[in-house]
Amino acid sequence: MMSDSLQHFDGTQPDMKEWVLEAETEYRFELDPGTSLGIKLAHGQAEVFGAELAEGKTYLFGSECRAAVFTWQGCTLEITGRPSTEYVSEETPMAAYANVHIAFEQMRVRALRIVHGSPASDDDANANAEPPRVLVLGPENSGKTTVCKILTNYAVRAGQNWSPVLVNVDPSEGGWAVPGAISAAPIRSPIATASPANPLGSAATSAPTALSSNALIPLSYWYGHAETKRNPALLDRLIRNLGENIRERDEDDPEARVSGLIVDTPSSFASSSGSAPDNRHTLIKACVDAFRINAILVVGHEKLTVEMQRLFGNRLTVVKIPKSGGVVELDHSYRERVHKYQLHTYMYGQKIDPPPGITSAIVGGEAVADLVLSPSSCVVKFGDLTIYRIGAESMAPSSALPIGAARMLSEMQPVLVDPASSSSGLLNSILALLAPFNPDESERYDEEILDLSVVGFLVVTSIDIPNRKMTILAPNQGSLVGKTALLGSFDWQE
Repeated sequence: MMSDSLQHFDGTQPDMKEWVLEAETEYRFELDPGTSLGIKLAHGQAEVFGAELAEGKTYLFGSECRAAVFTWQGCTLEITGRPSTEYVSEETPMAAYANVHIAFEQMRVRALRIVHGSPASDDDANANAEPPRVLVLGPENSGKTTVCKILTNYAVRAGQNWSPVLVNVDPSEGGWAVPGAISAAPIRSPIATASPANPLGSAATSAPTALSSNALIPLSYWYGHAETKRNPALLDRLIRNLGENIRERDEDDPEARVSGLIVDTPSSFASSSGSAPDNRHTLIKACVDAFRINAILVVGHEKLTVEMQRLFGNRLTVVKIPKSGGVVELDHSYRERVHKYQLHTYMYGQKIDPPPGITSAIVGGEAVADLVLSPSSCVVKFGDLTIYRIGAESMAPSSALPIGAARMLSEMQPVLVDPASSSSGLLNSILALLAPFNPDESERYDEEILDLSVVGFLVVTSIDIPNRKMTILAPNQGSLVGKTALLGSFDWQE
């Protein structure tokens, strides 16, 4: 139910509407480019993808955000701004998602009981005492990331001090980093939703460190492309690197291990078109092995559910869950714009201008003024930064090679990039700055560069070949001398 626009205190007429939501319904909205929306919970209870809204505070949304405010008990919302689409739906999958959360919560409690050496209660003496390690699969536009956020936020809100690890192996998503990266982070406070520029919340690598929500320090690896089919062998290796790091953390901290983990995947894992089934199955199996998955959730896809049950049903649980009717079909141009928003936000912070009539608001859990960054532009000599590309830029399939010819360049081969070459492809490219190599020479190995995590991202804004110098934009200052970086296929211009 909706009431008419309200008169503003200074006599102007802001676009404000009041929506009264019944229990277990949700207000859904979509925003056009360049517009923003303010949502205030006037009274009642409401949440955005599992993160609770505080009563009386205005939350800002922008950058073509598409989201939903759900209420379990009913609420009144004050909406300021003009969404391109807005409506209330009574049909939501939230009850099904809550049931899945409850099942996972029971697994965490049992796992914690084992860690503490407490006796099992009578009703679960034979139950699996492993924490939930969940792989979420589904086709394009099925709402996988939203499901991951809801389940993570519910775990964090459970009041048990859980810190589930959220893993993003979808290189087109960007997660906490930039598009082209895969990453993982333990989540200790709810992930807010404000825009697709920060789909999993702000991380310490790309936001002011003074922020209260900034305990997030993700572990990232650079794949460098949006599509998994560009270099499946590399993606497989990076997934296994992430898994190994998480396993080491679990061994050092059994208490943290019981919170479990949730893995968000690319849509290419679910569709046989565009990706050979063997690649797809290899990458799904890499996830199952690397993260020791014990539950697969398939979002709204009967055939894929059957396929996963056939492949993995004898050793883990496969469950089909409903897709939300609010999921929006995202076209290629929208995804490209989102990549630009993500890169801009990584460099400059999250800035959403409020709609007229709003003077103070929250973006992603923080006051608006705290979210702006001042990136640094510096000139470096070609020799200061060593840049590699992994594998050949365009590799013919093995079947297209002449009979008897071996591939000269492996998909995993680091190839040195010469900035002085006119075909380097460096201008406006995104570079992933890598952690240092192992200082112990006896521990070094040929492909070590593939296993180095990312410490930050840079953009090459200009190249001066005669003087052998280039200009680099970075979110913060710091010397790049002696550092190593990787080039992918993403570029960005302001």
